[in-house]
Amino acid sequence: MTKTKHIESIVELGHDLAHKHKAFQPDEVNVSQALKKQIAEDFESLQKNGYVIIERLLCESELNTIRSATVPLLEGGGRNNFEGIKTQRLYSVLEKTRLIDSLAIHPRITGLLDHLFQPNYLLSQAQMINILPGEVAQPLHYDDGFYPVKRPRKPLGAATIWAIDEFTDENGATVIIPGSHLLGQEIVTDRSQTIPVVMPAGSVVFFLGTTWHGGGANQSESTRLAATCQYCEPWLRPQENFFLELSQKTLQAIPEQLLSMVGYSIHPPFMGMVNGMHPKRTLSNSKKT
Repeated sequence: MTKTKHIESIVELGHDLAHKHKAFQPDEVNVSQALKKQIAEDFESLQKNGYVIIERLLCESELNTIRSATVPLLEGGGRNNFEGIKTQRLYSVLEKTRLIDSLAIHPRITGLLDHLFQPNYLLSQAQMINILPGEVAQPLHYDDGFYPVKRPRKPLGAATIWAIDEFTDENGATVIIPGSHLLGQEIVTDRSQTIPVVMPAGSVVFFLGTTWHGGGANQSESTRLAATCQYCEPWLRPQENFFLELSQKTLQAIPEQLLSMVGYSIHPPFMGMVNGMHPKRTLSNSKKT
């Protein structure tokens, strides 16, 4: 006979299920003091400015591999001026290639996310973005603006933009407004306060979901390729529906940490369950809890 428990409150229920289905835990043994110091410095800049640039995390061979795998998948242009009429976007990236898995769970990135959000935070979306010559500037926006929670507030999301090509003032580098994560409900259209996120290929800019930014105009003769990953608190609905998008084959191939990020995790007490159980139980034996 199965022994039953007496639960007095929803909080106690959460503690009970959280004990059975623990959040993904990275290998702390392999996190060096040097890395912890870097993450702490990154986080300090992030809190002050609303963004932080981390240079040269990817080497040239990694960049070439990403380009060769993703550029052939890019087609056409955007559907509106927000997407960019002369901007190519690759959606459903995780289903089409494994080449940005390591970017989504890079330790410099997850270190910041661990400081910002509750355990089992989610990947909200992933894209490749290629800005073509002649593209105009994207309207300014902040990424977690679709959540109907008034500002000023803590960010509900965060984003990375990885420079697969060098970001310059001429080729469409993302522009950002330092300190704009602290603004209230005002709508920002004045671009005079923006600065371009100029960075070498292989670098990444990490910014809060409340930070005003936008794609820059590409006035060069070259394309500007980037990968972007957005994240959100574990109790929010992500932008991308990974449950419908990712095949069982893909779910078996992606890293365990990324599997948690695309929704195969539990936010206590039971958000994300399938038939009353942990969602990983829907997978084959190698991925079950």
